[in-house]
Amino acid sequence: MSTAAAVLADLRSVADPGAHPNRHYGGDGGVLGVRMGTVFDIAKTHSRMPLDEVERLLDEHDYEPRLAAFCVLDFQVRPPRVTDAEREERYELYLRRHDSIDSWDMVDRSAPRVVGMFLRDRSRQPLFELAAAYDPLRRRTAMTAPLAYTRPPHADGIADLLRLAELLADDRDPLVAKPVGIALKHAGAAAPDAVRGFLDRMGDRLAPSVRREARAKLPE
Repeated sequence: MSTAAAVLADLRSVADPGAHPNRHYGGDGGVLGVRMGTVFDIAKTHSRMPLDEVERLLDEHDYEPRLAAFCVLDFQVRPPRVTDAEREERYELYLRRHDSIDSWDMVDRSAPRVVGMFLRDRSRQPLFELAAAYDPLRRRTAMTAPLAYTRPPHADGIADLLRLAELLADDRDPLVAKPVGIALKHAGAAAPDAVRGFLDRMGDRLAPSVRREARAKLPE
């Protein structure tokens, strides 16, 4: 059985802080020095880890074990045979332990499948509550999770993506502003007319960088 201790041992065995200082990490934890791709590979090896062991990883001070935990959650909800109850357990763990997230890549790696997919055919009110949070990483979850509704396209989900983008349109924190543009870009490929209408309506409320990103996948 995969355990948190086994993941930690695997991470430490390949750690090299000189070669992989992970300077993009801006949280308060320590950095072991493990290449991002290697973190993903180790997480995939331990993707059958029980949830209580995943939660032990979330208690770690260092950055890479917590990133690995969110990668494990992502891998665990990918198979089509995953039950609704199993998805719900991982969704609830993600939200309950959101305080363990202190880097954008933890959100980007897991929010679409763990949070977005669980809410695909449910009320997406939890995303609107996250969008109103003080913590910019919770707001990032609110804007990143709806990527799940762009492929395959989900009309109601994309409509909520656009509502969330409007709520966060004036958010100038880079942790939030960038995913607004990314979400609009992918929505543009799935529902171009809806995104064009959104851009026309929002006008200059959107930062130029967000407008450029939103137009990136719109058909000519």
